[in-house]
Amino acid sequence: MIRAQTPEGYLLIGHQEHARLAGRFAGRWGNALFPPPAPPVALDEILLAVFHHDDAWAGRIATAGGERATPFLTRENRPSAFTRELVGTYSAFEEIDLADYLAVRGAATEAVATEHPYAAIIISMHTVNLLTEQADLSTIKAAERPLHTAFIEGQLRRQKELAASLPPALAAHANREQLQRAFEFLQLCDNLSLLTCVRYDSPRPLRHTHLDAAGVRHTLTCTPVAAETYLIDPWPFDTPTADFSVPARHVPAAACANLAAFRTAHTTAPIEQLPIHLVPA
Repeated sequence: MIRAQTPEGYLLIGHQEHARLAGRFAGRWGNALFPPPAPPVALDEILLAVFHHDDAWAGRIATAGGERATPFLTRENRPSAFTRELVGTYSAFEEIDLADYLAVRGAATEAVATEHPYAAIIISMHTVNLLTEQADLSTIKAAERPLHTAFIEGQLRRQKELAASLPPALAAHANREQLQRAFEFLQLCDNLSLLTCVRYDSPRPLRHTHLDAAGVRHTLTCTPVAAETYLIDPWPFDTPTADFSVPARHVPAAACANLAAFRTAHTTAPIEQLPIHLVPA
């Protein structure tokens, strides 16, 4: 879940809905400056990877009681969720059930692996990056570090297995450089979705640099300029401006006094569409 503060409480967005928003960003990418990140035969797989990279969260099974995952509160009685303070960090492993978390991350790869092995490779690369390059591994308990190591090694093996299973048309676009570009594109779209979902309030460069039509790499920057409006520079999308929305539920802070009240408020809150307006410099 992703959390954005409001004067009265919290806007809460499901992780799967955040990924769907990232997928919609990906589908609008491409103009005279920035071409699509891959030829058509591989592009559909890349777009699918962006759109579905968090699907496993929707089917997550909580370790306690065997119930489908439900929202929780932090010790400070705030909805437990990704917030603007966590943008650019990946830590606090001591506060989660690592085995359960890794199972969800592994399931994200397998959710698409059978029918879309190319997309699964990209999702797995994203997972490995989150849990290595972007992670503060010092927050993993010593007893759980072998579990983390085994998971990463398993994901790297799985990437090789999936690459070996690709049909010839996709295998031709599965060299290290092309897969790296696809993975970086997923992370840019994921990053932009997170920034807009948490209502990030200061300029921030998006993940990685990205090739323009001349082969020059650019850092794209997201800058909030008004309510739900973000300036993207340089502009990568296929229309002069781009409007999106993401489903969210608003929960008043007063409803977070205890877990039962919070869950009731979350379940009964109407779904509203949070508007997101992207504009060029």
